[in-house]
Amino acid sequence: MPHRRILSLWFPRLGAERILRAERGGIAGPLAVAEEVSNTQVISALNLAASAEGLQAGQPLRDAHAMCAGLVVRPRNRAAEAAFLAALRRWAGKFSPWVAEAGEDGLTIDLTGCAHLFGSEAALMETAGQDCAEMGLSVRMGLADTLGAAWALARYAGEEAAPERSGDAIDQEARATRARAQKRQSVKRRHWTRGGAAPQLQAVVPQLGRIAETGQAYGALAPLPVAALRLDSATVAQLNRLGLRRIGDLLGQPRASLARRFGQGLVLRLDQAMGSAPEPVSPARSPDHFAVRLTLPEPIGLMEDLLAGVDRMLPRLCARLEARGKGARVLRLEAHRCDQEMEAVTLGLARASRDPARIRPLLEMKLEQIDAGYGIDMLRLEVLQAEAIHARTPAGHLQASAAARARQEDGTALEDLIGRLGARLGMEAITRYHPAESHIPEKTFTVQAAAWSEPAAGDWPRPPRPRPLLLWRPELVHAPDVPQVPEQFRWRGRDWALAEAEGPERIAPEWWLEDPEWRSGVRDYWVVVTDCGTRLWLFFAHGGALSPGWFCHGSFA
Repeated sequence: MPHRRILSLWFPRLGAERILRAERGGIAGPLAVAEEVSNTQVISALNLAASAEGLQAGQPLRDAHAMCAGLVVRPRNRAAEAAFLAALRRWAGKFSPWVAEAGEDGLTIDLTGCAHLFGSEAALMETAGQDCAEMGLSVRMGLADTLGAAWALARYAGEEAAPERSGDAIDQEARATRARAQKRQSVKRRHWTRGGAAPQLQAVVPQLGRIAETGQAYGALAPLPVAALRLDSATVAQLNRLGLRRIGDLLGQPRASLARRFGQGLVLRLDQAMGSAPEPVSPARSPDHFAVRLTLPEPIGLMEDLLAGVDRMLPRLCARLEARGKGARVLRLEAHRCDQEMEAVTLGLARASRDPARIRPLLEMKLEQIDAGYGIDMLRLEVLQAEAIHARTPAGHLQASAAARARQEDGTALEDLIGRLGARLGMEAITRYHPAESHIPEKTFTVQAAAWSEPAAGDWPRPPRPRPLLLWRPELVHAPDVPQVPEQFRWRGRDWALAEAEGPERIAPEWWLEDPEWRSGVRDYWVVVTDCGTRLWLFFAHGGALSPGWFCHGSFA
């Protein structure tokens, strides 16, 4: 079995170069990508011109502007960077099927048994470097037997372990520790220092990266700083204070002492880098993609022909969804015309479905939005959003009751109704109410999107007194500012006369919350019947931060 070989790709300017690619050369000077960290704008990525001005990632943006007056700044878009890195992961699949993301700006590739397809490891890295140069990307690479060693070579090869602070105190405080480490290293190297030839530790691919030969991870990692072990900044600072600045200084130390003082994390990272602890490359699974296409021998433009094309594509698409245990939630139908134009309609479903009989009527309602122009020569149906559909016991079995069948049929009918309304009005316009526990009238329910929520289960909580059918924001009622129910009052530009009243019901605000709607203080609610038979819900606000007065909050049926 061949030795394991891992290639690490690091894109140090990923955020800035993604923007340069998106703007197609619209930025010629220094470019910085900034994000907010602890209420401070900090640079997350730079292009080559900005680095030449002396700017660095992690630098406050205000300092960068002081150093470079012509700096162009763009906000960081983490979602766009993640999508771009996912596209690079698909590109890296040309070298090996085992590709995984390494943080937000790197990739890890398991090249075991693959390098010979490109001639050699150096030739493979050269090919990767040429591809990145054509894409306008800066890349640094490291190749070794382990993931940790490859990661370290890609990011820290050629860097020296600098002391954390100047002066001779650091060297003096750990003189004995470093002496013991060097003694142990000399014992390990004795097999080739006594007259034998030194083994080849690492090869250098010009302008690309470092290659640690098989079995030579120790020599490749020894001169690198301890930060190359993927340690947190606090551990790195503590090691530097003790004079342990290089990985070679740690390799000669007793493992028990390191684990006792710095924790098991340091020892684990050492073992992973040296190959003593396993660290497999787990490639990300490709997302499921469902789409079907129908190429037509002659252009079409009639509604009946479009429906016939949908009838041919939809069963095939639903069969693929069923094979993966999923259902379509959002679909898009594309109609490609003869004049190289494309018409598209998007359909959202109230529930994920893979039943052609339920999807077809909704698509039929959308077809009238398609302009056939001079004719349509290709149709494409794609699932934009798919969700898992759990297996359900179908109604109709002997042990299923009539009530259970009725509930299932009613649920399907309601979902179809929401889907038809959503096809016309938009899914976000269809809402439903859910009960909520609160003594505040307007907080006894929540509004949720009908397509992304289930109907409320159980009975609604019963209020202490009947509540109005219609509830709106409190509206001012012109009446004397006294807590007695007025015999005459004016509301909505009309005079009303009192016939009877029931109450009061006192409701106090939630004093632990700052609610602008309840700054009027304690309310006394009355069910008021006017002389014309209208039943209103009035309340007298005793006044908190505002003046007291009468308001109308709703009406009964």
